Order: sequence, then structure tokens, then C-alpha cells
Amino acid sequence: MVNLDPTLGSEIQKTRPCVIVSPNEINDNLRTVVIAPMTSTSRKYPTRVKVKHNCQEGWVVIDQIRTIDKIRIVKSLVRLQKRKYANVNVSFEKRSLTKGHLLTRLAKELKFW
Repeated sequence: MVNLDPTLGSEIQKTRPCVIVSPNEINDNLRTVVIAPMTSTSRKYPTRVKVKHNCQEGWVVIDQIRTIDKIRIVKSLVRLQKRKYANVNVSFEKRSLTKGHLLTRLAKELKFW
């Protein structure tokens, strides 16, 4: 769970689950991480990846990726299952939001926070 407030304009807000998309090489050495927030309600946008977690359907909102300080992380939840982060990985490739080596590393390290 990550506290995303304060926000501006149309940025996704409040405390919610997020997927860390930065690789451990960054996460272990910096005070910041790159996250994609999650939501339980969404329209079927091409930049939203549907996942099921704890018997609930949700969406990883890759069009709202942002860098946060680790102090915003309120609670650690669980790792995203391989099958689920494969969908996020494919969406990154299709939307050209990230490339090559970083994408491969993301697929190995995705976690829920």
C-alpha cells in the first residue's frame, strides 16, 4: 500500500496498492522506487492491465507510472505472480513505456506494495 497524496489534477490519489516496476538494482540503492498504481474500477483503456489478486479483480494503471520516495510505502503486501506480471510486461512493450534490459528486469522483480 502506497500513500499517493498529495496529488494534482487527474493524478490517481489516496492510499492504494501499487506495483513496483523499478528493478532491484535501483530499489536497493536509491531512496525512490518507480510504481504503477492499481485501481479496482476502470474502463478498458489500452494502458490498463487487468489482474486478479486476493480474489479481487483490479487494474494496474501503467499510464500513471511515477517515482515515489520509499517513505510513501505504508505496507508491504505480496509479490505479483509470474502469470500476472507477464501481462504488465506485454503492456509495457505494446505502449513503448519502457524498453529492453529494464523491461526484462522489471518482469523478474515486480512486487505489490
